[in-house]
Amino acid sequence: MIKKIFFYLIFLSFLFLKEAFAAESGGMPQLDPEFWVSQIVWLTLTFGILYIVLSKLILPKISTNLEIRKLKILENINAAEKYREESEKKINEYNKIIQDSKSEAKNYFNQERKKILKDIAKKKESSDNDLNEEIKKAEIEIQNLKNKAPEKINKIAIETSGDLIHKLIGVEVNNSSISAIVDDLSKKNKDNYYDN
Repeated sequence: MIKKIFFYLIFLSFLFLKEAFAAESGGMPQLDPEFWVSQIVWLTLTFGILYIVLSKLILPKISTNLEIRKLKILENINAAEKYREESEKKINEYNKIIQDSKSEAKNYFNQERKKILKDIAKKKESSDNDLNEEIKKAEIEIQNLKNKAPEKINKIAIETSGDLIHKLIGVEVNNSSISAIVDDLSKKNKDNYYDN
C-alpha cells in the first residue's frame, strides 16, 4: 500500500514539474512529459505481461521442479539411511557369524585335541603294557636260560671233555666220571656265573 502511494506521488510530481524535466531542446524525447503517459502505459503493459508470464507459467514450473527435487532428495536420503541401517545390520550379522565360527572352530579344535590326547594316552598305555609283558617274558626266558644254563654247560663240558680225552689219550672215559668232576667244578664256580 505504501509503495503504491509513493509511486503515485512520484508520478504526479513528474506531471506538475514539466518545465524542470523538459528535454525537447536536449534531444531526449523519453524525458519529454508529453510522452510520459504513453511510456507509462507501455511500461505497465510490458511488465504486467512479464509478471503474468512469470507468475503463471515459469515460476510454478520452477517451484514444482524444486518441490520434486526436494522430495527426490528426501527419498534418496531416506533410502540411503535405510541402506545404511541394513548394511550395519548385515555387518553385525557377519561379525556374529565370524565370532560364532571362531568359537565353534576353537571348540572343535579343543574336542579333537582332547580326543587325540586320549588316543595317544591309550596307545601309550597299551604300548607300555605290551612292553612290560615283553620285558616280563624276556626276564622269564632269561631266568629259564640261567636256570638251564648250568645243565647245558655241564652237558657240553662232559661231551667236550670226553671227546678231548679220547683224542688226547685215545681212551674212552666213562661219562659218569666226567660228569662227577664237572658237577663238582660247577658247584664251586656257581656263584661266579650268577654274579656276572
